[in-house]
Amino acid sequence: MLSTLSSLAEACRAQGRGLGAFNVIHLENAETLVRAAENAGLPVVLQISENAVTFHGGDLEPIGLATLAIARRSPAQVCVHLDHAKDTGLIRRAIDLGFTSIMHDGSHLSDEENRATTAEVARWCHDAGISIEAELGEVGGKDGVHAPGVRTDPDDARRFVADTGVDLLAVAVGSSHAMTTRDAALDVELIRAIAAAVPVPLVLHGSSGVSDQGIRDAIRAGMTKINVSTHLNHVFTDRVRSELDANPALVDSRKWIAPAARAMQDEVERMLAMYQAA
Repeated sequence: MLSTLSSLAEACRAQGRGLGAFNVIHLENAETLVRAAENAGLPVVLQISENAVTFHGGDLEPIGLATLAIARRSPAQVCVHLDHAKDTGLIRRAIDLGFTSIMHDGSHLSDEENRATTAEVARWCHDAGISIEAELGEVGGKDGVHAPGVRTDPDDARRFVADTGVDLLAVAVGSSHAMTTRDAALDVELIRAIAAAVPVPLVLHGSSGVSDQGIRDAIRAGMTKINVSTHLNHVFTDRVRSELDANPALVDSRKWIAPAARAMQDEVERMLAMYQAA
């Protein structure tokens, strides 16, 4: 069933639990993530990034509508979220299609422009009855947006939320996007300070680079939404490689996608359970 991000995140925050958010690049990802949520009996966020839309030829509708259909028919609570959207036209399209959450990425803008544009997008989202996530400046990785040395100031975070009206805030606490190793060192004391200063759930981007214990510590310190993409891509692709190496005559893609999807599903179920038990 479709759910808003704020409703899922606020419930998790109140209970000190983490909310799993995972990227959809292909239709099979959406099916896999929803099966994992159903088996775990837990909510999940399906994220389609602006980069993924570009991969699909710049048209959000095919992958977006398919993901929404999968979410609607599931008994699990599922949020369909547009992630890291800089293009306000794409944001408008996602709202029209029925997405239940938007992340406006204004990290490329000046602070003044980021606040003004984020506040405008927040009004669009709230008028449509959906949630908005945003980030204050850079959160590191990919040459600056989410680097390990970038840190969010708690007072700046509090003012940003007050100025923009966002429902969730992504913060820079030591993680970095697209990491293929899980050795990022999070600033747990900073997470506590931001959580105490900010009245909305916090989001950890770049969680693929954080160890299980690091994620548990972050949730205990006040982090709620945990974004993971690269780690699951690693799990999926490793299984594809092993299947093709073991069966070089395979030509039916279903024969190697199915075991790779199963490996990804098992890992998502494990992570969802871990977030709940943090």
